[in-house]
Amino acid sequence: MNYRLSEIADMTNGRLLGEDAVITGITKDSRAAGEGDMFIALKGERFDAHDFVDQVAEAGAAAAMVQREVGADIPQLLVEDVRLALGDFAREHCKKFSAVKVAVTGSTGKTTTRDFIAAVLAAHFKNVLKTQGNFNNDIGLPFTVLGMDETNDAAVIEMGMNHFGEIEYLTNIVCPDIAVITNVGTAHIENLGSREGILKAKCEIFDGMKADGLKILNADNDLLSTIKAENTYFFSVKENGGDIYASNIKSKGLKGISCTINTKDISFDIDIPIPGVHNVSNALAAAAVGLHCGLTAEEIQKGIAGFTPTSGRMDIIETKDYTVIDGAYNANPDSMGASLAVLKQADGFKCAVLGDMLELGGFSEKAHKQVGADTEGLDLVIAIGELSKNICEVSPAKSLWFENTDAFIEELDKKEIIPKGANVLVKASHSMGFKKIVEKLVK
Repeated sequence: MNYRLSEIADMTNGRLLGEDAVITGITKDSRAAGEGDMFIALKGERFDAHDFVDQVAEAGAAAAMVQREVGADIPQLLVEDVRLALGDFAREHCKKFSAVKVAVTGSTGKTTTRDFIAAVLAAHFKNVLKTQGNFNNDIGLPFTVLGMDETNDAAVIEMGMNHFGEIEYLTNIVCPDIAVITNVGTAHIENLGSREGILKAKCEIFDGMKADGLKILNADNDLLSTIKAENTYFFSVKENGGDIYASNIKSKGLKGISCTINTKDISFDIDIPIPGVHNVSNALAAAAVGLHCGLTAEEIQKGIAGFTPTSGRMDIIETKDYTVIDGAYNANPDSMGASLAVLKQADGFKCAVLGDMLELGGFSEKAHKQVGADTEGLDLVIAIGELSKNICEVSPAKSLWFENTDAFIEELDKKEIIPKGANVLVKASHSMGFKKIVEKLVK
């Protein structure tokens, strides 16, 4: 990045206060601000980064983007709304580059699919930009996009949402060449009213696409399969179920899964290094992107075989005491079901440590009881949180309930609740703090 502050003012309809400056980076963390950086003074319900503009000035930052003038010795870009101005800056920056832009969303699997797509494209393109961590919202996505430069020949951008209008905003920043929707489930149904509402919100991703953009959709999803639109390409784990589909699906337990990928023109085998039929679906989406970007079967095979999951998204950690399946980052009914299916493929003692799934509204009790029913065949279920009492009530397996994460960890310190050698799935909504449980089990 190399802009004059006056250029950014033109992009954001802002007003330059003080001298012009050269901007070579941006940050929203006052502690990280340094020479050449523009500090983005975001304002939220519980914080106001304008309070730290003095601090970044002392640290040598080049400028600050603000929505009210601050009495600090630093050039300032005054805008009406910092959040929206950040998006405007990202949109104009993104237009400068010809990289193939792939946008990914879905109720579940979007992060794993993003990582599969990036791994596949990296087998062909020299420099693939991808969303890091959970930078998939109206703040994180612009920061990702502003990291793009002339060396990037492809970009894989994840888009999250929990309300209408959010993906519409994000897709109009990126203007993707390809849009992938993994599925439509029940995540955030409390805010969106129904699965049909979720479908409508996910399909906002098409709004910012280029006129000839390609839509890659999951044919196995009951709602996505109904979409009739130009330039639509369907993937399926069912034989002849889509434009690209899987056959010869063979599980390797927790070590992965293999299959044959088929289109009307080509068939080839792939080895997926993580388990679960849902990951065949994710790999198919990545293969579809690869084929449409001109990759060979060999390049797609290499990319999928080299895939590594983002931490907390079903990565499998072998320790001297346990095999831990880390799904601690987040959870909803669909991802819970898929994760339990993976656990059931393990050999030996099977334990699920499950916590509350949030933002389900009136659907919550039914969803947690369905998870409880899905635990049939496990040796032990540990449920944590008020909502997760519903899991224990119906689970056919031996079950224990704890009020919160800390209560469980405290009991774990006292005695061996989970036998050594067990396969342990750890999964809950992010705010349950289950990463602490993973850290406890793998230390």
